[in-house]
Amino acid sequence: MMQVMAKPDLHRVPRHPHAWAVVLVLSQLAVAALWWRLGWPVGLPAMLATHAVFLWGVLVPDSGLFSPVLKRLPTSEPVVWLTIDDGPSEQTPAVLDLLDAHGAKATFFVVGERAQARPELLREIARRGHGIGNHSHSHPQAWFWALGPAAMRRQVADAQAAITAITGTAPHWFRAVVGMANPFVSAPLRTHGLARVAWSARGFDAVAADPDAVVTRIERGLSPGAIVLLHEGARHGRNLEVLALLLRRLDALGYRTVLPEAGAEADQWLEKTREAEMETARFPGPPP
Repeated sequence: MMQVMAKPDLHRVPRHPHAWAVVLVLSQLAVAALWWRLGWPVGLPAMLATHAVFLWGVLVPDSGLFSPVLKRLPTSEPVVWLTIDDGPSEQTPAVLDLLDAHGAKATFFVVGERAQARPELLREIARRGHGIGNHSHSHPQAWFWALGPAAMRRQVADAQAAITAITGTAPHWFRAVVGMANPFVSAPLRTHGLARVAWSARGFDAVAADPDAVVTRIERGLSPGAIVLLHEGARHGRNLEVLALLLRRLDALGYRTVLPEAGAEADQWLEKTREAEMETARFPGPPP
């Protein structure tokens, strides 16, 4: 029998964006005390261990050490959340047409500067009923994880302002560049009411040029509620082939796409999902 899920909070904005600093100070005071009392053979490994924890929190994309992060949708229904990063790009119109052809919806995590360069594409994404998220303003791929507080604040705020000015609606969701979020991302997320989104299924389509291999990797992570990471505009130019193949596989496997949103819309989505699960539990179909 299918389990009915409890109602969770999908849209989790950081509540205590500076808590990490308190933890850091306390941990280093503890390290200093150990070093003072027991010497470097204990103090040095303790210092390295505490630093390793903070580094892990930055480098692991779905780490919630510095801020809450949504990794998958809480449902046992055969649904997935398609997320498409790095646009808008020259491929965006074709991406939209592919999604329309399969009756699929996606959230586009867009770059502020690219949205300003192609505002008509951003408006078209919204017009066709897709979601739009914040993916930084200039996409500093090599050093986003190492940005200081002022630079991080600008990356989030400038993208938020650009997207809002073009579409008239402020995004609810944020995805860190390359998924890596350092401690300084929490404060601007709280300021702008943004919640971090990671993923649970990816195929490395931003770098891998073989659509079959990419979709095979994505399929390994597919399950009810999976958040699928895709990209547009990659240098290899085969993102459209990846999307087309993935949409065919999702159709064949019986998966539908959903757009979970914030606030009341999230409540409505969760309520509909619970109702569907209750119906399935009461009237299960024939065994496969």
